Amino acid sequence: MQNKSVKEFIKYYERTREITKQVIGVIPLDKMDWTYRNGKFTIADLVRHIAAIERNVFIEVIQGKKSTYKGCRSELADGYKNVINYFDEMHLQSIEILRALDDDDLLIEVRTLDGKITSAANFLRALIVYEVHHRGAQCIYLNLLGVKTPPVIGLMEEEVIEFRK
Repeated sequence: MQNKSVKEFIKYYERTREITKQVIGVIPLDKMDWTYRNGKFTIADLVRHIAAIERNVFIEVIQGKKSTYKGCRSELADGYKNVINYFDEMHLQSIEILRALDDDDLLIEVRTLDGKITSAANFLRALIVYEVHHRGAQCIYLNLLGVKTPPVIGLMEEEVIEFRK
């Protein structure tokens, strides 16, 4: 994905977020605090993590600021509805900040958390990869619970095989 237009980036990112929201939409109400192993993220942690990293790392850094990420535990939001509201609010804030950028802002060099220099455009592309990575983890968690997850690209494997016939 070339990233030369803020408007096009937002459009692409919103499609990515919609798929993530579909996955979050199948989380059972009573499983937000479930984890496959003590000490690992819970399902709620994963939801909060996507939201907190988006707003407090990626969006802060592209503004030339330092990351304000402090973790993703229940202090940010607890309970199903509060976690979803937090997720949505962080995204709304992020999109509002992105909409204030112009295309030339994508060319600005930013310093990543590990000290590397890259363009804001490249750093924002990494935001999408990051979200997709954690959405995949959500799918695995949900599958371990026996929850059917929505297709993230369009068809489930069985449907792809069926089209071959």
